Amino acid sequence: MTRIHNSKFKIHNSNQKGFLTLLSVLILAAVGLSISVSLLLLGLGASRTGLATEQSYQAGSLANSCAEESLRLLVESMPEASSTPYTGAGNLTLGQGSCSYTVTNQGGQNSTVVTSGTVGSIIRKVSITVNAIIPHLGISSWQEIP
Repeated sequence: MTRIHNSKFKIHNSNQKGFLTLLSVLILAAVGLSISVSLLLLGLGASRTGLATEQSYQAGSLANSCAEESLRLLVESMPEASSTPYTGAGNLTLGQGSCSYTVTNQGGQNSTVVTSGTVGSIIRKVSITVNAIIPHLGISSWQEIP
């Protein structure tokens, strides 16, 4: 009878080893899966951040392009000191985005230029204060605004 108990114990012991092996494999698979999902989500987040950064640079460049265009119009409107400086608004579409500008006269040769560049959902704005147009364009401030 001892042999029978011994063989039952061996069968029970081999089943327990198989169960532990299966449980270990399942735990390792779950850990591997969670690591893989975490890496995929981190990569997706980094990709979104990279896209937003790229669009932000493009929107800033567009805002500066509209600023350059509006300053060109401002200078061309004043061939002589007795002329009236340009005032108005306009739009440009370049590449993947667009920009707009508004030029307002603050009296004499003083003007304010506000531009906005848009790419996707990203908007960047620039404000420029002009204090002279003739004989040379004088800019007292050029700054990005919220």
